[in-house]
Amino acid sequence: MRPSTEEELAEIVRGAAGPLRIRGGGTRAIGRTDGAPLETAGLAGVRLYEPGALTLVAGAGSPLGEIEAMLAAEGQRLPFEAPDLRGLLGREGVSTLGGVVAANGSGPRRIQTGACRDSLIGVRFVDGVGQVVKNGGRVMKNVTGYDLVKLMAGSHGTLGVLSEVAFKLLPLPETELTLALPDLAPERAVEAMAAALGSPFDVSGAAHWPGRGTFLRIEGFEASVRYRAERLRRLLTGFGEAAEVESPWAAIRDVAPFHGREGDVWRLSLKPSEAPAVAARAGGAALFDWGGGLVWILTEPGTDLRARIAPFAGHATLVRGTAPVAAFHPEPLPLAALAAGLRARFDPRGLFNPGLMA
Repeated sequence: MRPSTEEELAEIVRGAAGPLRIRGGGTRAIGRTDGAPLETAGLAGVRLYEPGALTLVAGAGSPLGEIEAMLAAEGQRLPFEAPDLRGLLGREGVSTLGGVVAANGSGPRRIQTGACRDSLIGVRFVDGVGQVVKNGGRVMKNVTGYDLVKLMAGSHGTLGVLSEVAFKLLPLPETELTLALPDLAPERAVEAMAAALGSPFDVSGAAHWPGRGTFLRIEGFEASVRYRAERLRRLLTGFGEAAEVESPWAAIRDVAPFHGREGDVWRLSLKPSEAPAVAARAGGAALFDWGGGLVWILTEPGTDLRARIAPFAGHATLVRGTAPVAAFHPEPLPLAALAAGLRARFDPRGLFNPGLMA
């Protein structure tokens, strides 16, 4: 099923006799769920673009690459640097705006501009009874009180089927510069990244790629970037000499070090100060982003990483692999009860991606 209008989408949901597996471009979905496939790629097209107001409204099925190219032509961008996971997951297809929102897809720039949900200013979606719901303008009376924009971002299609999304935008920077420290031990790399992020020099990327280096990005006007980079070099002299290098950020964003490599891939969200110790317990290869707040781990196939790294204050998501565990980290009981209540409210028939995040 591939509706081309919001009305068709609502009709499909109202007439559904069983579970639906929601699919955007099929490039970033994780976990397993059953149901008839419902594709949103037909819900494409720009509804409103006001460069002067830095505002975009587009159909949820709009191809991400086309949107990014259109914005770049106007000297603008989506703030959150959405990752492209096709290489990591071994998939083809075209990433969609709705898929990015559903996964809350956010790249290295999150440390400066926030996650996808922080740039999202409006949504339209169809709930589990086939009702069109809008947030970010006039809100339907029976959903008043819910911040639907924040709820839909990262819900992985379990609360409703997105039909339209609206974003605030940012100008493209005039200049981007990346400094690299020589390869450090993870503990020292996290210390260096913390020093850079705690500085007044507005770092927009902080990552540690073992074997390659510790990378720090500065963006903005040319003169400002050069000045801040030089000051940052001085600040970090205790960690080694920082040298200017070509941009590694697309590879870091897309987790390129693990492309084509056998094994399970896990995504850990945790306190940066705890990242080195947790990564050491995990074993395998690691890639640190967000100053250490995000760690990608490549383990041998079938590894229950949650059990291996316990106790663990954070979230471990199985992004790719064969481990016999749920893809999403189990929630504490109070939070799980709240999430179940939301699913019951917005999808009372249990149609959307059943069991995926339960």
